[in-house]
Amino acid sequence: MNLLFLMTDQHRVDTLGCYGNAHVATPHLDRLAATGTRFDRFYTPTAICTPARASLLTGQAPFRHRLLANYERNVGYLEDLREDAFTFPEALAASGHRLGLIGKWHGGTRRNAASYGFEGPDLPGWHNPVDHPDYLAYLEEHGLPPYRISDPVRGTTPGGNPGNLLAARLHQPVEATFEYYLATRAIEHLERYAAGEKPFFLAAHFFGPHLPYLLPDSYYDLYDPALVELPPSVAETFEGKPPVQRNYSAHWAFDTIPIETTRKLIAVYWGYVTLIDEQIGRILTRLDELGLGEDTSVFFTADHGEFTGAHRLHDKGPAMYEDIYRIPGIIRIPGAAPQVRDELVSLTDCTATILELAGCDASPAVDSRSLVPLVKGETPRWPGELVAEFHGHHFPYPQRMIRDDRYKLVVNPESVNELYDLLADPHELANRYTHPEFRQVRARLMRRLYELLRDRGDNFYHWMTSMYDIGVSDYDPSLSAFENDDANAGTTWTATADPGATLTETP
Repeated sequence: MNLLFLMTDQHRVDTLGCYGNAHVATPHLDRLAATGTRFDRFYTPTAICTPARASLLTGQAPFRHRLLANYERNVGYLEDLREDAFTFPEALAASGHRLGLIGKWHGGTRRNAASYGFEGPDLPGWHNPVDHPDYLAYLEEHGLPPYRISDPVRGTTPGGNPGNLLAARLHQPVEATFEYYLATRAIEHLERYAAGEKPFFLAAHFFGPHLPYLLPDSYYDLYDPALVELPPSVAETFEGKPPVQRNYSAHWAFDTIPIETTRKLIAVYWGYVTLIDEQIGRILTRLDELGLGEDTSVFFTADHGEFTGAHRLHDKGPAMYEDIYRIPGIIRIPGAAPQVRDELVSLTDCTATILELAGCDASPAVDSRSLVPLVKGETPRWPGELVAEFHGHHFPYPQRMIRDDRYKLVVNPESVNELYDLLADPHELANRYTHPEFRQVRARLMRRLYELLRDRGDNFYHWMTSMYDIGVSDYDPSLSAFENDDANAGTTWTATADPGATLTETP
């Protein structure tokens, strides 16, 4: 079985026609969804590039693989996976697959994609490396003009400096864009693989639609801003929310940008999505022309989402909203009937899926579950909740999240916790954590998150033991020998369900 893995960066799920957007043209991804399985509740394990991509590589949650931050904003975490870390390309290479990766790597600094056995140009960094020798050679070979932008869009930061670049006009034809170049290189690899006898895994990782949105006029102005309905969470007040969210809004200078500019930015983002869809269409068309479609499983997903003004934010950050944690997830396996699934699944689950389709042992992917049974229309037992985590961007900021069919709980140790009713409040504007009527929901989710973290070995649960209502504690949280069985002969410890109560000693 060949595998084609298509991935975008910072991609909102609600920009795709197959996920309900009536305005954005995404015919190629819509066709993929119509002939495969579309997962409606597909999530990233963490909404930041490098840790999410490391989870895909390893099949492990971020706390386990420990690559917790992008190196550009790293504040002391690891910058590469440990040498002994399991990765799926290692297993695929051992099973005889050729490995190719075209596009964004962003999986470490000292070790690049070639370090894991992938063929393809080394394209480091977080955004299109428009000064890369291979890209410049491509432009020269085809007589195309170099990269040049104008009309930058940015706000003003609290310190008075220009804010991050959000968008600009790109003075190149579509054939010169980095997205077109990446699709061309991916097609060249497909052609080489088609001529060989070995099965292949080919990844095409686009750097977009991550901001800044740098597009030719034909895409920059493709969509009328009047079509854009601003997300309801633009009305965010941050009342009852962790203060860091208000700080991040100021960092991204949202309130210094006119609201009509925000509307235009969303329209430009849509244009970026269409540009990438067209390039994915070129790859999928060539796959069929080469006669590979019946022997190739195709994945499409993203590393995480994007705010584009939702909650008065841009980019991503320490706020575990659906905008950046829910991502597109489409898988087409030859012979499997088209369908839509609503199980709670994760980008990390792609690892075990890849391994199963390649005929490899999935056991080292300890936090990953194969999606093959779901894609084949089966109904296996599946967890009714999903856990995600965050460790910081610009500064350390640990968070853990659990969501089930209706509710989401976010634990913020240094701040207020969050509880959202996603049925009544899908835009997550009202934090219900302290509301008395949600006490049972809060207690249930807190206990379940505690159990899941403890079972995984995520030491975040130690903070929860003492600080939240997790029920009876059955271990010594000091992790010492001072209170062993001999020292406490004849003494037991009991707790109540009251989160304000303390342990009591009973002779």
